[in-house]
Amino acid sequence: MNALELLNSGSDKLQRQKIRSSRLDSEILLSKVLNKKREEVLVKLERVMNRGEIFAFNDLIQRRMRKEPIAYIMKEKEFWGKKFEVDKNTLIPRPETELLIEKLIKIYKYKKISILDIGTGSGCILVSLLIELPNSIGVGIDISRKAIEIARKNALLYGVDKRIKFLTKSIIKLHNCKFDLLVSNPPYIDKKKIRNLDDGIKKFEPLVALNGGNDGLDVIKKVIYKAKEILKINGRLALEIGNDQSKKVSKELKINNFIIERYIKDYKDNTRCLISKLIK
Repeated sequence: MNALELLNSGSDKLQRQKIRSSRLDSEILLSKVLNKKREEVLVKLERVMNRGEIFAFNDLIQRRMRKEPIAYIMKEKEFWGKKFEVDKNTLIPRPETELLIEKLIKIYKYKKISILDIGTGSGCILVSLLIELPNSIGVGIDISRKAIEIARKNALLYGVDKRIKFLTKSIIKLHNCKFDLLVSNPPYIDKKKIRNLDDGIKKFEPLVALNGGNDGLDVIKKVIYKAKEILKINGRLALEIGNDQSKKVSKELKINNFIIERYIKDYKDNTRCLISKLIK
């Protein structure tokens, strides 16, 4: 069996499971088995595959057939032009979050600030910000020790580890500190709606990073309330939210002495991020 035949076989299996990206996924998984770039694989499709390669490829295809996300199989996900290590203990970074990164960099470029990343997960938000803001420092917190381990690896990989401190801690237990910027992609899905999510999300991504409680706002409210204590005056809170939560979160921010500076829309024109400033 050559590479083309193996690719076709994998793609057919994924297609039967109604995986839309069946061909692309098959190509990506074969590139992982061969430890080559996808483009290199595609120009040598006549290559004869050995038994070990065929076995390894079929094993990865089986995982994908069970709807395991490609990012977890590959153990990496591209975000902000960089490849970040991820696993089942961290959420998979989404393109929508890059829109928040873009706005924050514009606000703080050439400035020296302190950043707190709440629920840091893979660390992709904080690491990306510090790559672009070389004079700044940050703290990333998460209740998952295993997620913090991944975040540390990513910070080390991109040379910002000396400017980041990672803590296995809930925001509630954070005291005696002040920051210029708080950023968070908190759990914001109504727990009743989790069962309606795609299998790739609800079966594989960490539930603790998805479940936002009865109305999806439990964690968001805690973050907003705590932000009043640990933000400097005129400090900013940048939140990613669900696409139907803008009005409720805006109201919560205003009640807690924040003014909203920017509403950031995603690629489907839903408001997905809010940047607000604390005024006292």
